[in-house]
Amino acid sequence: MHLYFYPFKESYLSLCHLSYIYIYIYIYIYIYIYIYIYTTVHCSYSLRIFFIYVCVCVCVCVCVCVSASTKLVCYFTNWSQYRPSSGKFTSGNVDPFLCTHVIYTMATVGPDHQIATVEWNDEIMYKNLNNLKNVNPVMKTLLSVGGVFMGYSPFIDMVANAANRATFIHSALLFVRTHNFDGLDLAWDYPGHNGSNAEDKQRFTALIQELRAAIEQEALDTKKTPLLLSAKVAALRSVIDIAYEVREISSELDFISIMTYDYHGSWEKVTGHNSPLFKSYLDKGSHMYHNIDASVSYWISNGAPAEKLLLGFPLYGRTFLLSSTETALGAPANGPAAAGPYTREAGYWSYYEICSFVSMAKVGWIDEQSVPYATQGNVWLGYDNKESYSAKVHWLNSMNLGGASVWTLDLDDFQGQFCSDGAYPLVNHLRNSLGFPPKPTTTQPPTTTPNPITSFCTGKPDGLYPNPADETTYFQCFRGNTYLQYCQPGLVFIDGCKCCNWP
Repeated sequence: MHLYFYPFKESYLSLCHLSYIYIYIYIYIYIYIYIYIYTTVHCSYSLRIFFIYVCVCVCVCVCVCVSASTKLVCYFTNWSQYRPSSGKFTSGNVDPFLCTHVIYTMATVGPDHQIATVEWNDEIMYKNLNNLKNVNPVMKTLLSVGGVFMGYSPFIDMVANAANRATFIHSALLFVRTHNFDGLDLAWDYPGHNGSNAEDKQRFTALIQELRAAIEQEALDTKKTPLLLSAKVAALRSVIDIAYEVREISSELDFISIMTYDYHGSWEKVTGHNSPLFKSYLDKGSHMYHNIDASVSYWISNGAPAEKLLLGFPLYGRTFLLSSTETALGAPANGPAAAGPYTREAGYWSYYEICSFVSMAKVGWIDEQSVPYATQGNVWLGYDNKESYSAKVHWLNSMNLGGASVWTLDLDDFQGQFCSDGAYPLVNHLRNSLGFPPKPTTTQPPTTTPNPITSFCTGKPDGLYPNPADETTYFQCFRGNTYLQYCQPGLVFIDGCKCCNWP
């Protein structure tokens, strides 16, 4: 992974992808020159024009495709610290090289309309998470604000008038700056629902517009990079119509994570997949829209730019108890299967809990929806695996979406203890499928006399250090491990800015 730090705005291409785009541009300029010279000698004027037109179109298409999927946004929850034993997850379990953006879930809105912590140790975990940016300065962090308390969203009172919104906005910007976050994520489930009235659709738009204006003004006043602003939004069109002014909010947000999961679950009387890519022949009425293709297409048709939309990838599955001998999609069901030993919620299993079940179950594939399911006894499980992730990545690239969002890191096999496939097997597969460059790999610890390279970071704080032997490379220290990194060709590592720059 090459680190190349310049103050690009978030709306520009991911820094991780810039070198790849440059390579494609160089290749196609070369092809253009070759075709032009060849056709000048051998072809008529009209045919030369045709060849040049085709070449230009290919260049544009390739650059669009390469730059489309520039984000891998990963949520993790502050309540996952309370899971037992190997299921416990804290900010210390975050891999700083895995995701482009990590979103801490969640903070809330207090009765005074100011942003507020939820857990007793939130501020400690904020610090631990944001310290990881000393290890990988390219990674961005955001704080998600939301929650439901006693069935009531704290957003409702806060958005009710301009004064309340201003109080929240002032407190939120100060809070995320104080705790070294790079932005704010809004997670209201949902305007117009759960006690929220119809006017909250417009009030949510006003909140986002006022936040954007305040962010831009704060950046001008402080001469800092503007904070990021994102939202986690509904996937079902029946909710979208009531909750969002899609075009208006999309223009103000840096990216939008669509919750393309929970389409089906044990609240229904027949089995259905948690996150199907396409509709099933069994789907009738509104259920025809309970799939990824329908949800994303609806956001786009209502005015959301595709490049701002992130496809949601669940790291969990939904279970049913079968009520007959049928085991296929649409089989009769009666409630959820028992809770998993770590997530402890009936009908909801993490990927690491799924691994042990699948190893003993009968696994099937729903061709028309490009997702797997598994059955054992009277338990039916709809889940995601590497194959379904690959299918979804292929689809999101065909739609020129901005990337993927993951719900949540703490549900993957984050320590590699359950699935015999290393740490974060699904998220790593997703990262690779999206075309991100390989993560740095740690050097092996020495077995005899310490090697001056592999032992460089021993006893050193996490961070970036110059390589005395080669100014075009540098060392990245993380948890005592040494990573050798390379600057872009022509650049050298400058210790003063901890960046690669022109000599």
